[in-house]
Amino acid sequence: MITIVVPTYKEAGNITVLVRNVDDVMRAAELAYEMLIVDDNSPDEIIQVVASLQPEFPVRILLPSGRPRDLSLSVIDGIKAADSDRVLVMDADLSHPPQVIPAMVAKLDQDENSFVMGSRYMAGGSFDRDWSLWRFFNSHVATLLASPLTTSSDPMSGFFALNRQFVDVESLRPIGYKIGLELMVRGRFSGVSEVAIQFKDRTVGESKMNFGQQWKYLRHLRRLYLHRFKGWAEFVHYGAVGASGFVVDILFYYLFQYLGLGHQSARALSFWPAVSSNWALNRVTTFGERKRRPRTRQWLEFVGSSMIGFSLNWGIYYWLTSQVAFFDEFRLLALIGGIAGASLFNFAASTLFIYSEKRIG
Repeated sequence: MITIVVPTYKEAGNITVLVRNVDDVMRAAELAYEMLIVDDNSPDEIIQVVASLQPEFPVRILLPSGRPRDLSLSVIDGIKAADSDRVLVMDADLSHPPQVIPAMVAKLDQDENSFVMGSRYMAGGSFDRDWSLWRFFNSHVATLLASPLTTSSDPMSGFFALNRQFVDVESLRPIGYKIGLELMVRGRFSGVSEVAIQFKDRTVGESKMNFGQQWKYLRHLRRLYLHRFKGWAEFVHYGAVGASGFVVDILFYYLFQYLGLGHQSARALSFWPAVSSNWALNRVTTFGERKRRPRTRQWLEFVGSSMIGFSLNWGIYYWLTSQVAFFDEFRLLALIGGIAGASLFNFAASTLFIYSEKRIG
């Protein structure tokens, strides 16, 4: 027995064909199944369509309420409501070939602890040749960004099977539509098994892909990196925020000199817009998974700890530019040296004290 979960939003035009195609495959393979349509409050006739199919096929519909519309959350609701621990997830737009479902179930039979993925990019797989160059590029870049998190050749795939006993469903925190990647990273699976698929683009309805979904994917990716690599991911992210603060620092450093200040005074004043920018970005991004503290108090704490780091930073700069002729001539290198000397201290202080609250979830 396996439950086939199909998240939907405005897919009424595809459901009848999908249900009939899946049933043909499952009957031929003599596999017991149920299909669970999880609809995200679609403004179409999907309830009536599913009702018309129920006398002939093992299909039912779930209509979650009281939460934001999100297909990833629909998948989670479907996994929770499944009658079987073994769950297969596929799209409703007819892009995923039902013919490979028996092969995916067989992979799960071989190892109940594996995460079985339908892959477009392994040997024997393919994607729709009508894809635009932009969509092809977007898919491959998204796959490349996720590659440190999983061994799958196609972590963007929404066609997968698993045993829900090996994932804590309540701990899942997806953003956007890449729930398969979320499950792979947070689940307790022994590995990823893949089955080649020939992916076809939808012919009915509209794609849910847009800039908003791409932005959500980047936010989701950041969250998964923090989960998988923990302190190391925070350190790299903190460094990226510091790099942006460095740009702010440089801009104000030269701006104050343009306004007539001496370079040492400009160096002292450029600290303030840079440190404020770093504090805000770290609060929202680097340590965004931690509980929030009052802004004013946290900013003062961040500034206080940064002042210690800045004392080291400015001291290195002052000593190099006043004692070493080379650095007095190339002051930007002295500025970089000061920033590097204070970075480790600032990260340690931020991790242990400023943003020290327990992570959410």
